[in-house]
Amino acid sequence: MTYWHIFLAFFIPGIVGYGGGPASIPLVQNEVVNRYGWLTVSEFSEVLALGNALPGPIATKMAGYIGYQQGGILGSIVGIFATVAPSLILMIVLLGLLYKFKDSPKVKRMTNYIRPTIAVLLGIMTFSFFSTSIEDTGWIQTVILVVVGFLLLEKWKVHPAYVIVGALGYGALLL
Repeated sequence: MTYWHIFLAFFIPGIVGYGGGPASIPLVQNEVVNRYGWLTVSEFSEVLALGNALPGPIATKMAGYIGYQQGGILGSIVGIFATVAPSLILMIVLLGLLYKFKDSPKVKRMTNYIRPTIAVLLGIMTFSFFSTSIEDTGWIQTVILVVVGFLLLEKWKVHPAYVIVGALGYGALLL
């Protein structure tokens, strides 16, 4: 029953806490402090401060910590899953709807509008990575990595995972 309570304590705020982690913090506090009595207000504020000090989403860090405190490793897993489950379920439902109506002219038009936006965002990200690489490692190393990566991917059709591992190894050994 403890794992079910952990699940509910983080699933319900995930559903009704529109706006992400910061918006769901008061809802989590209500569940954890008022409903189940797992923490006092002071302890909850300490968990919140600790969660804010660490990188990453606040809601999942709090769910992992409180879940671990109440149910060990399995409790931590249940708490984190309950935090991400509402988004996961919504994405599966939306992707199911998109797949069901993939031949619809409206859906095709929507995807045609989204593709250029994604292309521009990927281009901006690539330029950012490229300029950072030039600043950090210099022109020669960047050109070597780009040319070798391009040849491996396009000419010799090497799987991208191998190219990434090779680039990581190159960077670890020579940079």
